[in-house]
Amino acid sequence: MNQITDELLRLISANPIDGKSAFNIREDSQCAGRQSTENISIENKEGAPGIVIRVKPGTKGETVYIPACVTHAGVDDLVYNDFYIGEGADVTVQAGCGVHSEGEEQARHNGIHRFFLEKNARVLYLEKHIATGNGTGEKRIDPVTDIELAEGASLEMDTVQLGGVTSTTRKTRAVLQKDARLVVRERIMTDGDEFARTDFVVRMEGEGGACDLVSRSVARGNSRQEFYSTIKGNAPCTGHSECDAILAENGKVLAQPGLEANHVDAQLIHEAAIGKIAGEQLLKLRTLGLTSEEAEEKIIQGFLK
Repeated sequence: MNQITDELLRLISANPIDGKSAFNIREDSQCAGRQSTENISIENKEGAPGIVIRVKPGTKGETVYIPACVTHAGVDDLVYNDFYIGEGADVTVQAGCGVHSEGEEQARHNGIHRFFLEKNARVLYLEKHIATGNGTGEKRIDPVTDIELAEGASLEMDTVQLGGVTSTTRKTRAVLQKDARLVVRERIMTDGDEFARTDFVVRMEGEGGACDLVSRSVARGNSRQEFYSTIKGNAPCTGHSECDAILAENGKVLAQPGLEANHVDAQLIHEAAIGKIAGEQLLKLRTLGLTSEEAEEKIIQGFLK
């Protein structure tokens, strides 16, 4: 791995890769390192760039790391990763993407991840995106996540993007069967002329399914954000969608949460709130000795925590 990849890994990894866990490190469209374990195998995907991760049934407490890094302008990285999680397994998947550019050409990573969880399997999916460098070319990250949850399966997704990404379109599709559960926690901050779009579509196909989608974002400078979500209740189920956004300077946010109830016992709720930081919050922190700028930063940090 080159020095830029090493630095990006430090920024996007919630926990450092250890020598015992399964991992696949992607650098500028190539594999820079890989390791399988007794319970988690990683192999090349046939017919397309990417990998196939298989977790044996009953596997507990293991983590698989799949970071991807683009280290210079002119790279357009496209990868297809498939995850097959065996029945009753309970594992953590730590993903993440870093894009660095010092040039005028676009640098982009597009990761298409498909999750297939068998009965009563559970996954904690951690994903962090960041872009660095002084290049004038676009730094783009466009993740696509497709999720299929069998009976009793559960996926919790925690995704963070807090700086430097010029443009991002984030698509998540999920299908939930009986008693399956999906939880998504998204945190985004944009600045300058950056653009971010989030698009959730969740289909609740089985009785007792539940989903909870929460997006928190801050739009600063002249940046623009769009949030779209659709929850389709096709069975007795519960669904909740929430978008909370803070505007600063000339930031703009469009929020369009949607619900589609196709069963009399589908209980669906959506919420959306957009506004600036309340003046009384700033005043309270200023009385404690903070400047206006410091008070605003504290409030934003707490909001995105």
